[in-house]
Amino acid sequence: MIESIAIGSFDGVHIAHQKLIEIADAVVVIERFSATLTAGWKRSLYIDKPCYFYLLEKIQGYSPKEFIEHLLLDFPNLKRVVVGYDFFFGRDKAGSIETLKRYFHGEVVVVPEVKYNEISVHTRVIREYLYNSDIDMVRALLGRRYRIDGKQIRGLGLGSKELVPTINLNIEHYVLPMGVFAVYVEINAIRYGGVLFIGNRVSVDNSFSIEVHILEEFQKEIREFQTVWVEFAAFIRDIKSFDSFAMLKSAIKSDIDTAKSLLQLSN
Repeated sequence: MIESIAIGSFDGVHIAHQKLIEIADAVVVIERFSATLTAGWKRSLYIDKPCYFYLLEKIQGYSPKEFIEHLLLDFPNLKRVVVGYDFFFGRDKAGSIETLKRYFHGEVVVVPEVKYNEISVHTRVIREYLYNSDIDMVRALLGRRYRIDGKQIRGLGLGSKELVPTINLNIEHYVLPMGVFAVYVEINAIRYGGVLFIGNRVSVDNSFSIEVHILEEFQKEIREFQTVWVEFAAFIRDIKSFDSFAMLKSAIKSDIDTAKSLLQLSN
């Protein structure tokens, strides 16, 4: 029986969101189709409660009173609603926390602002740290490593011929940091260490590329369009231009050694 719900968009399911989730029986996600940290159903991967998705396009015309009535139809035993301090709802965001208290006759729990080292925790703040490739701060604000998924696609084959073999990825609906990273890679439910490159291949053809080199032995018969999960462990370096393939190879070897050290993998 669901007697309490937390309401919000929950993009990222970060440490502030967790404060709401931990005191509710279930979670109502307002789906705006604009999430860039945990798009769509993937939010449920980080929420250990039942999740119910309300499509914004279907509820955005509701007045605050109509929205509460809709909630009570879906959750007839509802006694408590949990929201963040900056929560608004209803048509044109006409509903405030005071409006919620007026129309909902149960308990309204308002979770105050959550800060980490004096930084207010919000999805937009985490996006900015991702744009700056600050993986450590992203991990701190999320409460876990940043994780993305994509489909394996066919590359040019340059890595396996001239440099190191890589898996080329097509990744959508995520904010992507630029640079070279030590990562964990999950393929067919098996976890490996890896080196991830995201950015323009300025030393080759300047095309944008997302590719990961697996540091350990793995089943190489990965099929095209197969899903690959990538979990960011540490930032290694920015994208650089090298004057020769020899210098690029040397940098890649250094990246691999650094990643192995960061991931504590044997050479």
